[in-house]
Amino acid sequence: MNFTKITKGLTAGALSALMSTAAFADDVTLRFAGVFPIDHQGTITMQQVADEVAAADVGLTIELFPANQLGSGEALFEDVARGNIDLAAAFIYADTDPRLEFLSMPFLVSGWDDMNSIMRNMDSQYNQILQEITDEYGVRVMAQNPEGFVGVVATKEPTNWNTFDDKGMNIRVWSSTVVKSMMEMIGFQATTMAWGDIFPAIQSGIVDGAICCTKTATYTIFAQSDVGTHFVEYNAISELTSFYASQRSLDKLTPEQVEVLQAAMTKASDDFFAYNRENDDAFAQKLLDSGYTILSLNEEDQAAMANKVRDEIWPMMADSVGQDIIDRLKGAMN
Repeated sequence: MNFTKITKGLTAGALSALMSTAAFADDVTLRFAGVFPIDHQGTITMQQVADEVAAADVGLTIELFPANQLGSGEALFEDVARGNIDLAAAFIYADTDPRLEFLSMPFLVSGWDDMNSIMRNMDSQYNQILQEITDEYGVRVMAQNPEGFVGVVATKEPTNWNTFDDKGMNIRVWSSTVVKSMMEMIGFQATTMAWGDIFPAIQSGIVDGAICCTKTATYTIFAQSDVGTHFVEYNAISELTSFYASQRSLDKLTPEQVEVLQAAMTKASDDFFAYNRENDDAFAQKLLDSGYTILSLNEEDQAAMANKVRDEIWPMMADSVGQDIIDRLKGAMN
């Protein structure tokens, strides 16, 4: 028997298998979970990320799961941290870590320019703080997507809507003690409720409304389904979805694949912000055309509300968020 030929054959076979394994390892599919409806611009932006990654041809494919298919925003962070889901486009709730309440800090930003410089700038104190916290859970924040200010979607006009008196209305708030305290201070009754439960709860009358959505989302989710009649602009908190990833998943990728993914998410974030900034007024008009009434504070009332909330709510946040984080955010505003 010719052992030399056998050895050569085994070596060639092993090399072939190794090359095949390497090629297979480069072909990775990532699961990308989102919370917005199929036709929402947020889901369209997720598709943009998937398309640009595919076009780069680096052996990376992204499979989309929008509209809470893999769980509500409250659940996604922990699933991504565990590596059960690779990528997410969702708000990062404070359920996992109370320090994340700073993401719901009211009147931290006052307009689109602030959203861009504070919330979208990945080198800002805001995002440095966020990454320091999420690093502890093995989650990397890839890009930030502020969509504009959330308002109160309601099935009727709140009583005393422009003062701090009782509103005669029970509304949904997300799992944030800060937001709940703020809305109760304004005069609402507040019920904590998961994102996925909002629509049926308002539709069935379990709550009279919700603080939840920008004008764009209010039109897309509620007005087009003939749910709700009023949108109250308090301009206290910006709707923010984050593109974030499991570090476990990223560690399995090549540097080139990570670079392509980051570039696609950054571009999608830029486009999404530009879309929302340019279309905010257009969606306000669509709300009006659909029969909604938009209630907006005048300049004096807006300033009074901002000052009262900063004076009373910000100090309350120190217990959950930490005074050091509050000080860093306030310092960055000066």
